[in-house]
Amino acid sequence: MGARQRRLLHLVLIAVAAAGVVVLLVFHGPNWAQVGHALARMSWWWAAAAVFLNFVSAVARAMSWDNVINEAVPPPHPRRVDVISAFFVGIFANGVLPGRVGEVARIGVLMRRMPERDRPGLWPAMIGSVLAHRILEVFPSIALIFWVLIEAHIQPAARTALWGVAGAGVAFVAIGVALARRHEQGGVEAKDRFGALLARLREGLGILRRPIPSLVSAGWQTLAWLLQLGAVYVTLLAFNIHLPLVAAAAVLAVMNVALVLPLWPGNLGVTQFAIAIPLAAYGIPTSRAIAYGLALQAIESSVGYTFGIVCLAREGLSLGRLRAMSARRADTI
Repeated sequence: MGARQRRLLHLVLIAVAAAGVVVLLVFHGPNWAQVGHALARMSWWWAAAAVFLNFVSAVARAMSWDNVINEAVPPPHPRRVDVISAFFVGIFANGVLPGRVGEVARIGVLMRRMPERDRPGLWPAMIGSVLAHRILEVFPSIALIFWVLIEAHIQPAARTALWGVAGAGVAFVAIGVALARRHEQGGVEAKDRFGALLARLREGLGILRRPIPSLVSAGWQTLAWLLQLGAVYVTLLAFNIHLPLVAAAAVLAVMNVALVLPLWPGNLGVTQFAIAIPLAAYGIPTSRAIAYGLALQAIESSVGYTFGIVCLAREGLSLGRLRAMSARRADTI
């Protein structure tokens, strides 16, 4: 499928999904006056605390990726500050551009500052590092899902979706570990271009063959999830919603399920309805839950937008150039 056909299919999917969201808003939407009233009464102090927790969570995820990169490619390695900067640019790109463009963008931004950036096979190895980074995130996310499935009050549909995500996560980890290969092992070079790209990508997954570095990166990811869970809970307090911590865990789990297939930036609308599902099981009115969902997404987005723009300026890039660079790299994969 060519680039034009992919864009057309994506637009059709966006149109269908957007139409569904509009129908939900019209026929099953909340009382928007009550939504506005709930937002007006939000505690800004708790909201500021949630922003801080989300910022530290993002830094922890960047530290995890930095550790993955050190195992994915031979030295010299990029500076940690450059890894963090590229990671925030990626968060920003995921927030303002459709699809997972940020995953490609953060690689492109970082490679501009990497020593020996013209090294053969570096680009596919960096793709492998992003995949490994996502795989190591599966461990704390599955732990969260199991906790929610055991302890939280959630509807059967949400329970089924969480089981499906947990199963897919286990399969993702198994495939990643099976494909991983440490770059120190070397080996026979592939005879064709595809084989060479696959070999370098497998080296990007190399950390999955190193138990101690894997534990370090997974530890950073676990810290990031705990901080994000804290932000979700603190945002509940901002709306004077006092629920057990496992309810916040259910919100975090269901929210991430809603973001698995990003049809448009942030899946605005879909995310709020997803967040309302576990809150409804705890007796929270729909209008209040939707207001909470809007605030929670705004709090999380503010971190990516603010620091993403700062890091984008640090890199000397514009949004248009970032979009073009990501599209050009994506077409070469």
